[in-house]
Amino acid sequence: MLRNLPFLLALAFWVWAFIDCLTTPEEEVRYLPKVVWVIIVLLFPLVGSIAWLAVGKDRRAARGRAAQWSPESAGGRPGTARPGGRQLAPDDDPEFLASLRKDNQRHEDMLKQWEADLRRREEDLRGSEDPDQGPRA
Repeated sequence: MLRNLPFLLALAFWVWAFIDCLTTPEEEVRYLPKVVWVIIVLLFPLVGSIAWLAVGKDRRAARGRAAQWSPESAGGRPGTARPGGRQLAPDDDPEFLASLRKDNQRHEDMLKQWEADLRRREEDLRGSEDPDQGPRA
């Protein structure tokens, strides 16, 4: 079992490098086009993986992109950190609950409007179908 360990480690490294190469944005790939890097990693598993790790990906750009996110840039969505550093669940977030109430009220008003329109149409149809009563005003 121990003699298979180097092979398994090399295989895991190759799979990681291949997936990393595929998922890296084009602007973070250095020296060669992304397609060429994918082919190199596929055709030369160990050497290609090491080359990709060493020179293929611009790691500084990836760190800069990850550092740009902050809780304040999340737009105050439910569950994001608040200025006090405390995280709120959606059911505890007053802003989120207020937006739900507002949407609920809007939907209720729309439903009442549809029901009134439906009643009016039904009354119009009943009035025009009843020959004894004549046309309704």
